[in-house]
Formats: sequence, C-alpha cells, structure tokens
Amino acid sequence: MPIRLSRNAKSRPAPRKRTVAVVAYDGVNAFELGLAVEVFGMGSDWYRVVVCSERPGRPLTANNGLKVIAGAGIGALAQADTIIVPGSLEIVESPPASLLAALRRANRRGARIASICAGAFILGAAGLLDGRRATAHWAHTETLSRRYPKVQVDANVLYVDEGNIMSSAGRAAGLDLCLHIVRRDLGAEIANRLAQRLVIAPHRDGGQAQFIPQPVRKAEGDTLTSTFAWALRHLDRDLTIASLAARARMSRRTFIRRFEEATGMSPGEWVVQARVAKARELLEATQIPIEGIATETGFGSADAMRHHFRGRLGTSPAHYRATFRVPSG
Repeated sequence: MPIRLSRNAKSRPAPRKRTVAVVAYDGVNAFELGLAVEVFGMGSDWYRVVVCSERPGRPLTANNGLKVIAGAGIGALAQADTIIVPGSLEIVESPPASLLAALRRANRRGARIASICAGAFILGAAGLLDGRRATAHWAHTETLSRRYPKVQVDANVLYVDEGNIMSSAGRAAGLDLCLHIVRRDLGAEIANRLAQRLVIAPHRDGGQAQFIPQPVRKAEGDTLTSTFAWALRHLDRDLTIASLAARARMSRRTFIRRFEEATGMSPGEWVVQARVAKARELLEATQIPIEGIATETGFGSADAMRHHFRGRLGTSPAHYRATFRVPSG
C-alpha cells in the first residue's frame, strides 16, 4: 500500500516519479531484493520500481530457492534514476561483463547506484568504488578490502553515502540505506511515515560495529598464556604494561614485542578490547548498573566506558543494553 500524506500535512511538492531498478541474478539474496522492492514500492506515488536481470521473463533462483522473474532486462539500467544492487550469500566472483558495463554507463550519466551487503563486490568489480568509502557486512569487509585495495572500506557503519555511489552493511542495513535514499529524495516526514509502516526506526543509532563479535585474541605458549588469563580475571585492576611485563617475567621491551607478535596489537589496545568485551557480556546478561560495570571492568567511570563504547561500537552502553539485553525468565 503506497504511503500518502494527509492534505493538511506540510510537504514539498510531489516530484516526478523516479525509476528505481533493482538488479536480480541467480543466487541473489531474496531478503535484500525484497526489501528494496518493498521500500520503494510503498512509495509508489514517487517511485516506479522495476526488477531487471540478464534473463528477463525467465526464472532466476534466489539464495533460498525462491524463484524470481524479472520484468525487465539489463537495458532498463539506462533509464533508471537509482539502481539497487543486492548481494548474495556467496560473494559473486565474476559478475557478468554486460552488468558491469551497464553499471559503468549508468554511473557516467549520473545515476545513483547503491549496493546492499555483498553487492559491494559487484560495484567493486565495476570499478565504481575506487577511491571511495564503502561498506559491506562485517564478515565480508576484510575480503572486500583485500580484493579491491583502492576502496576505503569502513567496517563499522550501517551505510555509506558517497553522493551517487552508496553501499550498506549486511541485510537489514539495506533498510537503513533505502530509507536514507527516501529521506534525501522526499524529506524526513515521508521517510518517517514509511518507517512507521515498516515498523522500524527511521534512523538507528550506532553502526554495525555493535553487532560484530569481538573475541579478544589470546596468546598461546610460555608465560604469556598465564598472563593473559590472569589479566582477564582482573580487569578491574590497573593493568599497566609494567605490571603485565613483571607478571610475565619479561623486560618491558621484550614483553611489548612478544605481546604484539602474539596478538597483533599493543598491550594497551588488548586491555581496552578485553574490557569492552566483558562490559558487553555484563550489559547483556546482568542488571548491574552501568557505573558498577564500569568499575568491574576497569574503566573506572561510566563516562570513560561511554567514551570507549562510542569509539569502538558507535553506540552507548545504555543503548547497547536496551538492544541486546537477554530477557529474564
């Protein structure tokens, strides 16, 4: 059902209908394809949605076995104002050359092109992300960065807006990006009403960093092992490099070198990550006040813990608890 404003609502004049082309292919993620069609289809007073593929009119098989029949061919990208490229559970190794060429042509004429999740690999293969910030699902960002080194990959955000090139993190973050596009096109009022119909927040706090499991890497072998274990049991203490080096029976210089070889990070960064990881566990599983968790995990104060949560997870401890708290009973 389309979203319409009441006659008394203040809104900008209705623009011409914008064409949104959603790309389909064998293995496409059905959820990501569907969410794009749903969001822009609900705004049918302003958008015309077409699903296009290299095989229009012939069944395609989505990731979950769902059969998809695109109503238009790749040629439809030549007329689209916005192109949405959903991802796939399996990263598309070699996107069709005709699709990549059509995306490049659309980019040259100024069309807006947005990827959802692993759809970023298709944009990367087309060269559209070179020299730009981009994102994808956190599980794919290292691969995206390795495969396309010219891309400035940001693993923490829900979506990236680089003007006419956009990308989103995994799956549901595609909703955030599509709503962002609606907000840019039609304003906050219409985007908010559409979000209400979808029963989702118009804007989510934080980025995808809060959803990334961050186990603290441990060292194996010799005295480092016992030092790591001891530190994890005593996060509330003042874990200075000097105190940890003494416990490991090493000089400060040797300890830092061995520590970085074992973990890939400095002792100070490891301690902060360990404290954040423990704080996340306590926020999820207990009712301990935030100030108490800050003390128990060695942050010293709620303000300090908030600072590190904002810096690493893009959200606050209170919001994290509200989002991930395990219900009692």
